[in-house]
Amino acid sequence: MYAAACAVCHGVNGDGAGTAAHMFRVAPRDFRQGVYKFRSTPFGSLPTDDDLFRTVTEGLRWTGMVGRHDLAEVDRRAVVQYVKTFSPRFAAEQPTPPVAVPPRPVGKPGLVEEGRRLYQELACMACHGPQGRGDGPAAHGLADLWGRPTRPSDLTWRPLKRGAGPQDVYLTIATGLSGTPMPYMGGSLDGRQIWALVDFLDSLVPTEHRVAVTQALGEEPRGWMAVRMGRMMGGMMGGGMMRRMPGRP
Repeated sequence: MYAAACAVCHGVNGDGAGTAAHMFRVAPRDFRQGVYKFRSTPFGSLPTDDDLFRTVTEGLRWTGMVGRHDLAEVDRRAVVQYVKTFSPRFAAEQPTPPVAVPPRPVGKPGLVEEGRRLYQELACMACHGPQGRGDGPAAHGLADLWGRPTRPSDLTWRPLKRGAGPQDVYLTIATGLSGTPMPYMGGSLDGRQIWALVDFLDSLVPTEHRVAVTQALGEEPRGWMAVRMGRMMGGMMGGGMMRRMPGRP
């Protein structure tokens, strides 16, 4: 299943250097370090199986990592287990328990203004800019763990890469994005403060930037092109992968 559905982008060896990897501005994940941006677990922790399953199922909006609802659930769960074999971390460590997301405060005035104040005090605008458009003075020259240039997200659009829901934004603030310059705030902010930031960021999103779930975004059309390439090449890749598996001649 990995050969047919994933290797075309992520590579037979899980190094993110598949045949179609050059097509994307947002590079396919290199699985070998066991570092994942989108987790429910604290910064630096491994993701849970459910975290990986959600990424396989829902994809990452705006990127070539498209959601694979077209694959049977048993196949998606099998891919999750196979992807974990690329990094020794999964054999040596256990994921930290997921971060608890408290209920969103409802009908409490002042949360947006509290979030605006926190956004300024935490210097979020240095990268994301005063209006959250990803155009802050420190936005240029940033790099990820692999030395690739990276840019802060434009926070005035929904969905963001993780998803469209407020809980998705909460988790990104609370857990950070491992492997990127986006830090985690869960150690310095309480739940109410994080929700205040979520409410403030939501206030920056104009109606016309709230995109329908079914609309293709960013590099997603190229992602589906890579899916078709993977289907055509899956048999050939599968043979190579069978050779790399331990115990095979």
